[in-house]
Amino acid sequence: MSKSLSTTLHVCVTCKAGGDAEPLGQRLYEALADCLAGTGDELELRPVACLAACERGCTAAIFKPGKPFGYLLGYLQPQQAADILDYARRYDASPTGSVMPSRRAPSLSHSILSRFPAYGLDVAAQHQKERQ
Repeated sequence: MSKSLSTTLHVCVTCKAGGDAEPLGQRLYEALADCLAGTGDELELRPVACLAACERGCTAAIFKPGKPFGYLLGYLQPQQAADILDYARRYDASPTGSVMPSRRAPSLSHSILSRFPAYGLDVAAQHQKERQ
């Protein structure tokens, strides 16, 4: 039996929000890696050079093959690492990847910037499913 592909969290490590010498995005990535270490979670954490949402940094994108949508999160801070990982676990557990606002940590209440369709998604069929 083949193992399913894991949820991937891409973190912009070049985000310079905050203006410090070390990019805040790099510090966010390191905080997430520290929180994830030793948990046994199958979440894959990946650094990315830029997610082109600089005015809303720090940002991260979450996606899992087989889910109809991924999400772009913004206004993230290293001290939110545990809440971000909780969100990632809820995304992974949801059949569609949707995590309702009431199921998110309060620190992430305004962090969802957008959702994006999976490659190959039949958008019309997905729209019909969501309307039912």
